[in-house]
Amino acid sequence: MSATPQRRRTARRLTIGAAVLAATAGALSVAVPAGADSNRHGRGHGHGHGRTVDVQLLSFNDFHGNLEPPAGSSGQVTQQNPDGTTQKIDAGGAEYLASSLRTARKGHPYSVTAAAGDMIGASPLVSGLFHDEPTVEAMNKLGLDVTSVGNHEFDEGRTELTRMQKGGCHPKEGCFEKGKVFKGADFPYLAANVTDEKTRKPILKPYTVWKHRGVKIGFIGLTLEGTPDVVSAGGIKGLKFHDEIKTVNKYAKELNRRGVKSIVALIHEGGAPASGSYNYNCDSPGQGDGISGPIVDIAKGITPKVDALVTGHTHQAYVCTVPDPAGKPRMVTSASSFGKLYTDTTLTYDRRTHDIVRTKVASANHVVRRDQPKAADMTALIQRWNKLAAPVANKPVGYISGDIPGRGAATYESPLGDVIGDAQLEAMAPADKGGAQLALMNPGGIRSDLVQKASGSEGDGVVTYGEAFTVQPFTNMMTAVDLTGAQLITALQQQVSGPNEASPKILQVSKGFTYTLDMTKTGAARIEADSVKLNGTAIDPSKTYRVAMNEFLSGGGDGFTAFKEGRNKFVGQSDLDALTAYFAAHSSAAQPLAPPKADRITVVK
Repeated sequence: MSATPQRRRTARRLTIGAAVLAATAGALSVAVPAGADSNRHGRGHGHGHGRTVDVQLLSFNDFHGNLEPPAGSSGQVTQQNPDGTTQKIDAGGAEYLASSLRTARKGHPYSVTAAAGDMIGASPLVSGLFHDEPTVEAMNKLGLDVTSVGNHEFDEGRTELTRMQKGGCHPKEGCFEKGKVFKGADFPYLAANVTDEKTRKPILKPYTVWKHRGVKIGFIGLTLEGTPDVVSAGGIKGLKFHDEIKTVNKYAKELNRRGVKSIVALIHEGGAPASGSYNYNCDSPGQGDGISGPIVDIAKGITPKVDALVTGHTHQAYVCTVPDPAGKPRMVTSASSFGKLYTDTTLTYDRRTHDIVRTKVASANHVVRRDQPKAADMTALIQRWNKLAAPVANKPVGYISGDIPGRGAATYESPLGDVIGDAQLEAMAPADKGGAQLALMNPGGIRSDLVQKASGSEGDGVVTYGEAFTVQPFTNMMTAVDLTGAQLITALQQQVSGPNEASPKILQVSKGFTYTLDMTKTGAARIEADSVKLNGTAIDPSKTYRVAMNEFLSGGGDGFTAFKEGRNKFVGQSDLDALTAYFAAHSSAAQPLAPPKADRITVVK
C-alpha cells in the first residue's frame, strides 16, 4: 500500500479556545485487552446515526524526532504471547507510523489524532541538525491534530518553540532549503500550565476544541510541573510551570462554560506499568497490577469532567484505568516512545448530553510494525533531509567490535554509559582543561545504543557522526567543578532518594570510580558510603575532588541539587565533541573499540 493522501481538514477543523484568563490567563471505563485487534468501531451508531457516535482517538507520545527507525533495542517493543512467553518486535519510524495511522483511520469518519509531548528534542541528526523542522513537517503530513508540549520542547528555549508553532527560518542559521521558508506546525501546541513570569499568561494556547459534524471534544495540553528539573536553565528562563491537577481542573471548567462537555487531557507526565510488555492487560482481574508513578496521583486528582488522559514522558506502554476523584475508573494511556506504538481509543459521544459515555470507553496499544508498506511521502521527506545532512552525518568518527547498549540497556550501568564517562574524563582531565579526576553522566542524556550493524549498513562496525549525534544530541557543554567528598556522596544518594526514589536516575561513571548500590534498602541508604572509591581509595568526605559533568548536571538537573554547590567551574568542549574525540583516539578499523563490561557499580538486589 502506498501512502494515502493527507486528510482534508476542512471538515475536521480545530478551533482554538479564544478566552485565556488574564491572571494565569460518566461511570466505568472498560479497557479492551491491549494489543487486541477486535473491531471496536462497528456498531451502528459509529457512523453518526442515532443518539451516540464513536469517535476514534489515535494517540502517541515522545517521538523525539525519530523519523528513521530507531536502532538496536531502542527500536523494539516487547510482546506478551498467550502462553506467557515474550518476544521482541522491531517497530517505529515515520514511514511506518504514517502507514499505521492512515490504515487505522479507514472506516472511521470521526477520527482525531493527538500526542502528549516531546515530539521534538533529543532528536537524531536528520532532524536535530535542522532544529527539528523535519519532524514538524512530518507531523503535518501524517495528520497530527494537536499535541501538548513536553519538557524537550523547551530544549532550545521559548523563542524556538514559538518558531516551531508559527514558522519562519532559524534566527541564526537561516533557511535550510533554498527557496523554502519553514511554515511551522499545522497543529496547535498546547501549554496550559506554562506561563510567562511577568504577564502570568500561558505562552501558548491552553486548550483547543476539535469539531466535526456537531461533535465537540476539548483537548487540554500541558507538560510536567517538574520541567525545570529536567531542562537546562536557559531553556526555561522567564517561565513558570504550574501544578498539573489545578491547571487541568481550571480549564475543564472553562471548557464546560463554553458548552464543551467531552474533554481529553494530554499530559506530558507518566508512570510505569508492572510489565514491560506493550500488550500487558493491567486491568485484568487477578492479573493486572496497574501502573505506578506520578501520573497515578495526578489522574486521581483531575476532575471527573475529563473523560480520558493521554500521557507520556516515561517512555512506557500502558492502557490502564485509574479512579477519578469520584471513584470511577478513567482511561489513562501511553504509547511507549519513538513512534513504536500508537494507541487507538474509542470515545462514544452522546449527542444529547454532549459528553463521552465513559462506560463505553475502550483502548488498545498497537505496534507500528516494519513489515508493512512504507508511506511514500515520508520516505521522500526523509530522503530529502538526509541528502542535506549527508556531508556531516556520514563522516566516520570511530569503530566498534560489537553492539554497545546505552538507552536500551537492561541494567543501571550501561556499557555505553561507561564509554561516555571515560570520554568525558579524558576530555576534562588535563590540568589546563579542567583537571577532572572522575566524570559523571546523567542516564537520560544517553538517547540510543551504538550498534555494530546499523540499518542499511554493511556491518563493518563504523560509527558515524550521525550515530554519535543520535546518542548525545543535546550538545551540552562539559564542566569541571570542585566537590567535597561529602557533597559527592550526597549526590550519589540523590540518585535513589527524594524525587528519584521511585524511579532511580543512576549516573554513569568513568573508569576508576566504583561503589555499591543496594536496592534491598530504601532511599539514601541504598548507597553504601564506605563503598564509594576512586582508584581503589575510599572517598574522603572532607577532601575536595574535581568532577566532570555536563552543564545540565552541574546546574542541578534531574534532582541532583548537590551538584549546584560545585565551585571553581571550568567550561570545556561539548559532550559530543568529547565522545567523537575519544573514538578517534581509541578505535580504528584494525582495532575497534570493544563494549565495556559495565562492572563499575555493584548492584545488590
